[in-house]
Amino acid sequence: MNRGNVFEDLSAKLSELIASSPARDLEKNARALLSSFLSRLDLVTREEFDVQAEVLRRTREKLDQLEAKVADLENQRRSGAAD
Repeated sequence: MNRGNVFEDLSAKLSELIASSPARDLEKNARALLSSFLSRLDLVTREEFDVQAEVLRRTREKLDQLEAKVADLENQRRSGAAD
């Protein structure tokens, strides 16, 4: 018998044993449980988070510009009313 065949047979039998062992079932069940738990959370991907962060940054900039414009208009109105 060839040594290569012995190792291949042993490897195949060990793989088969591990695949049908309770440890494999435990791993599958743990993954399923974790996946189920995470799916119930309202999570977003990093990409979605980054997009929303950029939208928020631009909105904040626009708000700051509009606040400055309103303050400017109020100052002009007060200056015109004082004259």
